[in-house]
Amino acid sequence: MSSNLIGRRVALASASAVLLGGVVVGGTTAQAAPATAAPPAVSSASTAASMSGASRAATAFAGDLRPGSRGQRVTALQIRLNQLGYSVGSPVGVYGARTRQAVMAVQKVAGLPRTGVYDARTAQRVAAGVRPKARSTKGHVIEIDKARQVLLVVDNGRVSRIYNVSTGNGQRYWDHGWHRATTPSGSFRFWTQYRGGNGWQHGRLGSMYRPMYFNGGIAVHGSRYDIGARPSSHGCVRIHNANMDELRGTRSIALGGSVLVY
Repeated sequence: MSSNLIGRRVALASASAVLLGGVVVGGTTAQAAPATAAPPAVSSASTAASMSGASRAATAFAGDLRPGSRGQRVTALQIRLNQLGYSVGSPVGVYGARTRQAVMAVQKVAGLPRTGVYDARTAQRVAAGVRPKARSTKGHVIEIDKARQVLLVVDNGRVSRIYNVSTGNGQRYWDHGWHRATTPSGSFRFWTQYRGGNGWQHGRLGSMYRPMYFNGGIAVHGSRYDIGARPSSHGCVRIHNANMDELRGTRSIALGGSVLVY
């Protein structure tokens, strides 16, 4: 995405025993610096998010869970996902959009088919505690892994939360000229945000929910579109609206904060 987009654009411990496995408003852009670290590895039960005793004693996998599923098994899954950092919000026993997003994030990190359905293979990786490793080692950093299509909240090298996202799809698009939908790699800082109205900023390329800009007109933002398995944006980092609310509400994303895109 070209830099002139800025002028055009404006996400019960007992229950766990059941589970087993627009317009930009001022500011200045940050200077990009290429990221050169090695690709992040995947950690599992050896991390601080390893399985609890109750989870180890869990019963065998008892069938797929998918959007619309309800009950104690869903609650147990939600508890486990939260333990691992794949945030679903409050465990309510309903397999809704945020649970699907979290399951898809697990699948992306684990290299599984990106279906959003909690199947036997996904259950094995959840039980094992699969989590990504950060590239950054110091400070509070938002990492955006374009290969896996996930966003990581990292503090001093430790990943605390993992979210499903969608970045630039690499296709050409027209907006006062032809552009390539890319999300450039590099080190940046959040430099401005949108605060108006009900959170929606509208522009010729679409609407963005509570955008936080880190590279000219490129932002992390919620979207009206589904956050799916593959890159699908014009270059921004799309995330589920409720997850965007969580990131901003907890100040995980804040002005001046570091962003590492690779």
